[in-house]
Amino acid sequence: MSAKARRDFDPKIFLSTIGDGRQIVSFRKKQIIFAQGDTTDAVFVIQEGKVRLSAKSKAGKEATLGILSDKDFVGEDCLADQPLRIASASAMTDCDLLRIEKKAMLLALHREQTLSDLFVAYLLVQSIRYQEDLIDQHCNSSEKRLARILLLLAKKNTPDSVVPKLDQTTLAQMVGTTRSRVSFFMNRFRSLGLIDYSDFRHGLQIHGSLLSLYARKNALTLAHN
Repeated sequence: MSAKARRDFDPKIFLSTIGDGRQIVSFRKKQIIFAQGDTTDAVFVIQEGKVRLSAKSKAGKEATLGILSDKDFVGEDCLADQPLRIASASAMTDCDLLRIEKKAMLLALHREQTLSDLFVAYLLVQSIRYQEDLIDQHCNSSEKRLARILLLLAKKNTPDSVVPKLDQTTLAQMVGTTRSRVSFFMNRFRSLGLIDYSDFRHGLQIHGSLLSLYARKNALTLAHN
């Protein structure tokens, strides 16, 4: 690659366009992108849609690890010499992703400092997010964990946006509680005017007031402790 080509390199364009080792792949809702135990041969970048990450124990218990959306990386474990996928990824909505072959991504990270900086920054944000998830799981009530997850789902959208077609079973797995408890808290949030839905299967509108309640509850917890 010439010096001029390197100066003209734009990581955002690289992560959104086809090229050597890069292609756009589409998945229908509920289609598997990759499964736990598959070979780690590529990393994906979400162009449009939502992707669910999950893992299953040897006993068959499944846990939702996270919900990813536009511009998020999926399957970046392949870049750390991890031979097999440690989690599964499936499309929660119809999705378009940029599939980047492992070799092509490693070469670009090695050559392009701007891409490397962007990727490291993303990993740091994700690391903090997972630490917050762990703290949330051990220190907060089920109600506050649910509120935080709903806010995270709406974070990349506009205020009072709709999170599409997310079932309560998936939410229960993410919160670490039962579906009946999620249903109870969702009804409470709705009665308080924090969320709104006519049919949960077709969309959930999350109002900004939920953030105020979550922040206030956290402040009260810290003061009590």
